[in-house]
Amino acid sequence: MARKKALVIGGLGVIGRNLINHMAELDDWDIVAVSRRAPDAEMAAKADFISCDLLDVAAAEVKLAHLDDVTHLFCCALYGGIDATNTAQNRALVANPVTVMSSVSRQLQRVVLQEGSKAYGRQLGPFKTPAKESDSRHMPPNFYYEQEDFLIEFQRGKDWSWAVLRPEAVCGFAVGNPMNLIMCFGTYAAISKELGMPLKYPGDLRGFDAINQVTDSGLLARMTLWSATAPNAANEIFNITNGDGFRYANVWSDWAQAFGMEVGMAQRIISAEVMPDKGLVWDRIVEKHGLVKLPYEQTAGWPYFDFNMDTSWDVLMSDAKRIDRGFTEMIDTERMFLDLFAEFRRRKVLP
Repeated sequence: MARKKALVIGGLGVIGRNLINHMAELDDWDIVAVSRRAPDAEMAAKADFISCDLLDVAAAEVKLAHLDDVTHLFCCALYGGIDATNTAQNRALVANPVTVMSSVSRQLQRVVLQEGSKAYGRQLGPFKTPAKESDSRHMPPNFYYEQEDFLIEFQRGKDWSWAVLRPEAVCGFAVGNPMNLIMCFGTYAAISKELGMPLKYPGDLRGFDAINQVTDSGLLARMTLWSATAPNAANEIFNITNGDGFRYANVWSDWAQAFGMEVGMAQRIISAEVMPDKGLVWDRIVEKHGLVKLPYEQTAGWPYFDFNMDTSWDVLMSDAKRIDRGFTEMIDTERMFLDLFAEFRRRKVLP
């Protein structure tokens, strides 16, 4: 089997980290990653990490110039959190490394871009469900459109191809990345418990009953490699979720039980306003339970948590296209949440 070499942009985020973990288990991948933060020992053992400001194309040209044997480029980085209007910086996070690697490596075969359901306008309000890859765009700005349009236009006439993936609320193990629903919820639950509170749903009450989807990071990693290598994935866009849906109303009691808590009456709060001052409570939890000393500001992205909890409309994307093309794997979402809570506790990140 011919060896392949990956360059992962955003190697320590939820998507990039779990993609590297998956590739490291295989025998035919060499891995290089770019990240803003220094890797922990676990990740440093699995990939060669490069620190580079990819928003600076001159810096990217210098730092990536030696990578003349990269076969696959994975764009997994994000600038500015949930704000889909940060178009210039997010376009550069794709355009700069793609431009450099297309010039540097004549072995480049495919570029895989990670997008998300904001491509359908799920951040704006109700949208057509189940959303399909062929659906029309919403009124811009949207940085996914900028990234996608650049990639499609720049690739024309070149020997390599592209693939675009649209996961929803990626869930997996990662530390120091606040845009992780598992850590957001776990931190919220731990602080609630420490303050003697039951577990109260904190978002818009309509969101408690709405249909939601998420994407397991391991499933996404496997789909990402499939989209990078399958001939019928070339120059195509794919939704990728666990393949099912859930309602918070149906899982909330199981989540409370997982943290040894009672369920309380739902009570809307704006987490971005009331949770940032709970650092001392978190420090107390860390000491009490012997947890990894993760700075409080790196535990949870409260605007991201609000974004998910306050979505009062259905979020549902169709997985039919990727299943029809050959990637048929599905994940039980309710089981995934409980397994991930257990993993974060086992790794002493959550109590």
